[in-house]
Amino acid sequence: MKPRYRPNVTVACIVQCQDKYLMVEELIDGQTRYNQPAGHLEKGESITQACEREVLEETGIKLKVQELVGIYQFSPDDTLAFLRFTFFAQLSSFAKATPQDTDIQAAHWLTFDEILALEPKLRSPLVLSSLDDARNKTHYPLELLNSQYLRLAPSQNA
Repeated sequence: MKPRYRPNVTVACIVQCQDKYLMVEELIDGQTRYNQPAGHLEKGESITQACEREVLEETGIKLKVQELVGIYQFSPDDTLAFLRFTFFAQLSSFAKATPQDTDIQAAHWLTFDEILALEPKLRSPLVLSSLDDARNKTHYPLELLNSQYLRLAPSQNA
């Protein structure tokens, strides 16, 4: 029997203040990469909780996601796949970013053009794709998702 396809579930947040977006700088395989605050869904948390936790860990900023930008699939190769939920949060004033996660080198408030100039150093094509969607397409209300983590009794199946 062929193994079941199990993409990694990830979350990301496009955080905007005025004309700038919050980006994190991280070292991956010895190379500097840039991404929106992002990470993996962990056991026992909802998708929105995961996103808010990742933003806090990677930037030190506590926020509530406000809208869903989109859901994206990405496979960099035949052995790795991601299902990414990208959220949006608008801040009324710039918050000082202080990464808590030691994998994050720094956090930066950048304009779209500054992010575009970093294209060869972006973590994945989803960074620009989701940012473009956040800037130019409809955002979806969080009610679209059942964002509560529901635990079934052991005798029930999903």
